[in-house]
Amino acid sequence: MSALSHIRVLDLSRVLAGPWAGQLLGDLGAEVIKVERPGSGDDTRHWGPPYIKDAQGNDSAEAAYFQSANRNKQSLTVDFTQPEGQRLVRELVAQCDVLLENFKVGGLAAYGLDYPSLKAINPRLIYCSITGFGQSGPYARRAGYDFMIQGLGGLMSLTGIAEGEEGAGPIKVGVALTDILTGLYATVGVLAALNQREQSGIGQHIDVALLDVQVACLANQAMNYLVTGVAPKRLGNAHPNIVPYQDFPSADGNFILAVGNDGQFRKFCEVAGIPELADDPRFASNQARVANRGELIPQLRQATVFKSTAQWIELLEAAGVPCGPINDLHQVFADPQVQSRGLRFELANALGSHTPQVASPLRLSATPVTYRLAPPLLGQHTEALLQSRLGMSLAQIMALRAAGVI
Repeated sequence: MSALSHIRVLDLSRVLAGPWAGQLLGDLGAEVIKVERPGSGDDTRHWGPPYIKDAQGNDSAEAAYFQSANRNKQSLTVDFTQPEGQRLVRELVAQCDVLLENFKVGGLAAYGLDYPSLKAINPRLIYCSITGFGQSGPYARRAGYDFMIQGLGGLMSLTGIAEGEEGAGPIKVGVALTDILTGLYATVGVLAALNQREQSGIGQHIDVALLDVQVACLANQAMNYLVTGVAPKRLGNAHPNIVPYQDFPSADGNFILAVGNDGQFRKFCEVAGIPELADDPRFASNQARVANRGELIPQLRQATVFKSTAQWIELLEAAGVPCGPINDLHQVFADPQVQSRGLRFELANALGSHTPQVASPLRLSATPVTYRLAPPLLGQHTEALLQSRLGMSLAQIMALRAAGVI
């Protein structure tokens, strides 16, 4: 028994934020039916290279990007711009607990698939809309993409090398983090709505916007601004509130030093052979170190270059000072802790090969996540779903296929 094995989700979303929510619900045990456009499907199916390999070891037509957010789903191809397609979706909605969609505001109303229309069919439905800017406001009808929102929502103003230094300028995060966070918030909203439905018996509409999520996730940086009225600036890898908390050069590369309190700073200084800095009133407290970071950091850099990254990590870990390497992804998946936690695994797919996957970070003792289905081929489950869920005959299915509805 999985945590959500009693829940059925109709996933009309594509690209990343919505599919990420659908995959997470699927990992937790929900049955997830991914509705895709016949012939093309989710945009990310074509966002390659790279592509996963088929049984002969050759590149397939399945982009790696799609594989990151669509396991534990069944693919159903339906053209719901056609009346027959709309009918199929509505019949499925009557049997589902959750619907995920990320169309433009009002986009599904033209097909009778908006929340008011579907609520009339299934009052228990949890209908989650994911958009760039939400269902209201002056930007509501604009398209929103992760890169845009990282800029508009302030994240890029905080990310990148500090002004005045070589290479200075705003930088986006290396993954579509706003999309991922939006998918997580959408999942939290769905779970909360499902819990409330247990008491009321009625579903509800969830409005999740990338911009809202990005602003909410500015966290301490947002509060730094709200408290002072001063917009934080880019600090590269440094921390606005803690010093030293950044990367430092070693004899063979770089490593991260994450000093969280004054005791750890003193231990670092002792290990580094510069104990006098811990007694210097300019650096003795974190408040003083933040105020005098421009004087402190160059002195620390002069000390760190005389040992290798591995030496620093061994010495500082023994002293209880948080630190770590800066790994590329080859090193990440070779790391013994990552391997011990099983964060890489494979799922058998419909190509006769195996799809590599990154495991869910959720570890539930009584209802662990499960990995039942590899990301599906386009329309892989169409016939089976129409037969099992809607009771359609093979002749009816063939007629829909001939009409281009599926």
